[in-house]
Amino acid sequence: MKRNETSRNGTAEDRAMMSLGTGAKSLKELVGGLRSEGFSTDDSVKAVLSLQRKGKAAMHEAKPYASLFGYAASPISTWFWAAVAAVVLSMGLISVTSGVAIYLRYVFGSVLVLFLPGYSLIEALYPKKELDELTRFALSIGLSLALVPLVGLVLNYTPFGIRLLPVTLSIAGLTLLLLAYALFRKHQYYRLANGVA
Repeated sequence: MKRNETSRNGTAEDRAMMSLGTGAKSLKELVGGLRSEGFSTDDSVKAVLSLQRKGKAAMHEAKPYASLFGYAASPISTWFWAAVAAVVLSMGLISVTSGVAIYLRYVFGSVLVLFLPGYSLIEALYPKKELDELTRFALSIGLSLALVPLVGLVLNYTPFGIRLLPVTLSIAGLTLLLLAYALFRKHQYYRLANGVA
């Protein structure tokens, strides 16, 4: 019976488009309307996400995050906290010299040197999603390979020299500064895109 009802009324995606044509709705209202027409919750959510992926529908928060703190605490900023956690974990693993944790030190140290500085710079330079993920990944590695030697060059002319602790602290500090600036820029773009004053 459900199959006949679906074919008679169209697909969940078609019904969602028709429902959106009557005006802006909350996600809860849209999915509830589709469920009342006989579609399952999974089919309803998949239809709405498919419309968003195709650019036929846009989802926004009911109340946009006006403050930088609110934006930073939101799920939108998960990328920021993941990168900060990787930097902090890399710093915490500096003193490890033996055991199983040394492999974590190698992994997170490599991520700190070969990926995170460039990633944070790319996020700061391109706050919109104008680059695809593969391009962002490649540019992150390339820019990291450019930034880290510059940090070493600057450290060479300081009293600290090129040693493990000063190099790690400098790269981590640079990465955290760039991540904070990237978060600020993304919040500014978010406010502009959502019309938040």
